[in-house]
Amino acid sequence: MREFPLYKIDAFTGHLFGGNPAAVCPLKEWLPDETLQSLAVENNLSETAFFIPNGKDFDLRWFTPMFEIDLCGHATLATAHVLFRHLGYSGDRIAFHTRKAGTLYVTRNNDWLTLDFPARPPQVCPLPEGAVEALGGPKPIYCGVSRDFMFVYENEDDVRNLRPDYRKLREVRQNGQHRFAIVTAKAGKDCDFISRFFCAGDGIDEDPVTGSAHSTLVPYWAEKLGKTKMLAHQVSARGGVLRCELKGDRVLMSGQAVTYMQGTFYLP
Repeated sequence: MREFPLYKIDAFTGHLFGGNPAAVCPLKEWLPDETLQSLAVENNLSETAFFIPNGKDFDLRWFTPMFEIDLCGHATLATAHVLFRHLGYSGDRIAFHTRKAGTLYVTRNNDWLTLDFPARPPQVCPLPEGAVEALGGPKPIYCGVSRDFMFVYENEDDVRNLRPDYRKLREVRQNGQHRFAIVTAKAGKDCDFISRFFCAGDGIDEDPVTGSAHSTLVPYWAEKLGKTKMLAHQVSARGGVLRCELKGDRVLMSGQAVTYMQGTFYLP
């Protein structure tokens, strides 16, 4: 049997059992795609990250229990944490080459790690048929779309009190295409905006903390609030905190990460 290292990291949190858990699997070379997908199913987390060396940089891929995804923030943060904390990476900036999101950078500043991601501003779109009923709350005041739908609500309570029907949410379409759903509202004293992320159809109904969603949230709220630096809270059951900045066509997201588990998996 071949042995491979495996880490489980809680990302976008400074304490165990908070933030978003991700599995991280360092590899020397790529395994077959069907094996990577099977490992993601076995891990049964919103994302499993796999990476291999590429010169001084790394190639990075992410898999949900259902499919390979184009961009993932918390699993990228978790991967950088593994490299810095466990694998002896000596620099302060890591470059990750991805298949669809270009080159992503992670920089460390003491216990905080900063992701440098492409901005994905939403474009206004009609409210999809069935969305209000599927989301389980009042009618949103704005609907936009990037990779995901983004629904803006009048206040924090509207977002916190949503009770989605995930079966119906899987049926919400734009031009025949299913998309995940970001829901958000302007916040009060503790932060600038809050959000939740519903990903019905990828094996995890509500994602605890979603870096990729903030590639869309940050440019929207930067324009609405008239500021480029913001503090964001994702108000899932586990919760997460992100320090965000819009920098041209890039979004910077800073968070912490904690190691929960280190182990070994075996393949024939």
